[in-house]
Amino acid sequence: MALDDLKSAVPDYAKDLKLNLGSVIGNSDLPQQQLWGTVLACAIASRSPKVLRELEPEAKANLSAEAYTAAKSAAAIMGMNNVFYRTRHLLSDPEYGNLRAGLRMNVIGNPGVDKVDFELWSLAVSAINGCGMCLDSHEQVLRKAGVERETIQEAVKIAAVLEAVGATLDAEAALAE
Repeated sequence: MALDDLKSAVPDYAKDLKLNLGSVIGNSDLPQQQLWGTVLACAIASRSPKVLRELEPEAKANLSAEAYTAAKSAAAIMGMNNVFYRTRHLLSDPEYGNLRAGLRMNVIGNPGVDKVDFELWSLAVSAINGCGMCLDSHEQVLRKAGVERETIQEAVKIAAVLEAVGATLDAEAALAE
C-alpha cells in the first residue's frame, strides 16, 4: 500500500507526522470520494513529488474518473484563486476589493461532481495555501449545505498532515543531495 510506503519514508524525528498520516487517511470517517478527493487535491497542493507519487495511485483507484479530474481541478483553480484573493485581502488599499477579478473560474460552477465535495477539496487546498478569504468562503458554503464542522476539520487535518509530510520529505531529500 502506498500509504504504508509514505509512512515508512517519514523520518523518526517526525514520528507524530507518521502517526497522524495513518490516522487522518487510514481512519477517516469521510466518505471515500470526499477522503480521496481531499487527499489528491492536497497532495498536489503540497507540491511534494514524493507525496503525490505515493498517494495518487490509491486516490485514482478510489475515485471515479470524474471525481479524480475534479480533485485535480480543485487544486489547480485554488492555486490561482488563493494567490489572487489572499493578495487582495493583504493589500492595505481596500479599492482592490472593488475591482473585477477578470479570471476564469468556470470549474467552480460546474466541477463535474457533487458541489459539496468540490467545496471541501477547495477548502483543504486553501488551508495549505493560506488564503483566509477562500477558507471563509468555502466554509460558509459547506456549512450552508449542512456539512458539519467535524467534516470540515477532517479535511483541514488531511491538508495539514500532507503539507507537513511533504515539507519534511522534501527537506530530507534536499539534505541527502
